Amino acid sequence: MIYSREVLHHFTSPSNVYKMEDADAVGTKGDPDCGDALEMFIKVKENRIEEISYLVYGCCAAIATSSMTTELAKGKTLEEAFAITEEDIANALGGLPDNKMHCSNLGVSALREAIMNYRRKQR
Repeated sequence: MIYSREVLHHFTSPSNVYKMEDADAVGTKGDPDCGDALEMFIKVKENRIEEISYLVYGCCAAIATSSMTTELAKGKTLEEAFAITEEDIANALGGLPDNKMHCSNLGVSALREAIMNYRRKQR
């Protein structure tokens, strides 16, 4: 299995890895008992993701895609962040092996769940 330099960079030096204690919302996807699991935390100010972090349990691709998801979402409006796709993440990482594309779905799903949870809390 061959990973791009960008994937290896985000695996060995991931961005934004920590549990945000004062998060405005959290999104959780996966199951650590059977594979990859991700918890994504967001802090929102004036409809923008001001701060974002995560904790992930998984393979190299799960770590790299989680890291890249936070980089792509930080500073974006909630609508812009919600529109981030699995392809956006894979492209930003210089591609992923076919059998690891599902890892990009983990980041997108957790991010979208965090945004939806934030919106529910605001109602």
